[in-house]
Amino acid sequence: MTCILVGLDGSAASERALAHAKRLAKLIGDCELSLAFIIDWTPYSFHTQEELAERHKRREAELEQARSHVLDPAAKALEADGFKVTTHVQHGDPVELIEKIAKSTKAEQIIIGRTGDRGLKERLFGSVSGKLVASATVPVTIIP
Repeated sequence: MTCILVGLDGSAASERALAHAKRLAKLIGDCELSLAFIIDWTPYSFHTQEELAERHKRREAELEQARSHVLDPAAKALEADGFKVTTHVQHGDPVELIEKIAKSTKAEQIIIGRTGDRGLKERLFGSVSGKLVASATVPVTIIP
């Protein structure tokens, strides 16, 4: 079975990425869609014990919100259309975790949406999509 990994974040661009993945999956036939929602999270900040406890609560709430508002509805709609679906939601570096999920699911392609946000941070450090294209071990399709 072929696996396509789709990065979702609740944006219109990620919805277009999912629509493209569905079209490809229909063409392929025996295909699983693996949906990933990665919440950018760095462990490299210093906090008091109280801040760490609050941060952990916030992290758990963000994971639940990503699952209940984005992943679960998308997965249910895909399953209703006859697709095999798996979901992944994690905190961490998006590029690193998407690549890790791609390897663990044996994905043959990664599809993500480009949000078009060209802020200063992106211009200085690069976008998730740009970094993913540079480091992924499987083809990456970026949907505008």
